[in-house]
Amino acid sequence: LFLFFQILGAVILGFGIWILADKTSFIAVLQMSSPSLKTGAYVLIGVGALTMLMGFLGCVGAVNEIRCLLGLYFTCLMVILIAQVAAGLVIYFQKETLKKELHDIVIDLIKNYDPSDDDERNLQDAWDYVQNQIACCGWTGAKDWEENEILINQSMTLYPCSCSNSSKDSQNKSGFCPLDDAVNGTATYTDWPVHEQGCMDGVEKWLKDNLGVILGVCTGVAVVELLGMILSISLCKNIHSEDYTKVPKS
Repeated sequence: LFLFFQILGAVILGFGIWILADKTSFIAVLQMSSPSLKTGAYVLIGVGALTMLMGFLGCVGAVNEIRCLLGLYFTCLMVILIAQVAAGLVIYFQKETLKKELHDIVIDLIKNYDPSDDDERNLQDAWDYVQNQIACCGWTGAKDWEENEILINQSMTLYPCSCSNSSKDSQNKSGFCPLDDAVNGTATYTDWPVHEQGCMDGVEKWLKDNLGVILGVCTGVAVVELLGMILSISLCKNIHSEDYTKVPKS
């Protein structure tokens, strides 16, 4: 069980590092736009390192029958479990606020999307990757792209290549593609050969499809933590303090 916590700590630590290092997914969009996610990544790294250390201390305490280490192990497990429950409650009760913040982040990205802007290249490539992988366009739909300054200047005769549902654009997964049949040199988003689904619906669908797995993993981790707490307190009670009054006096 103590080895499990060392492995769990390594997984959490690796996940935190991945969030900071990832440049090609939806996580990258959030990380570069929201400082709270970057802070969360550092928290995950800290929790992962603490969990690994905690597993090591629990193992040493159990093998050598050191009550203070087992007590420390129990306390750390209880703190982590309470923090996990608190984080879950915050996410649940603040989900509308989080959804609005996410909406603002993506809309701002779409509005200022510019393939020639090298400073924002990683962020824009990450969003192109999201649209291409989820087969979606914009946050609520393709209409979101009508706010993009470049498309406005081009009278909507261009459209985002990563939104395309046409096979001819399969090689172009970023930037803008020209519309073939623009009427009088103008068009609207309804004329674009793009996916109708917004990425918000795609993300929500993915979460709903995988909700059982997510809840199962969270519940499993919580159960193992409770078992670890029970085991550590049981070992602690079974370790008897030395009775130094029975030591012969010289």
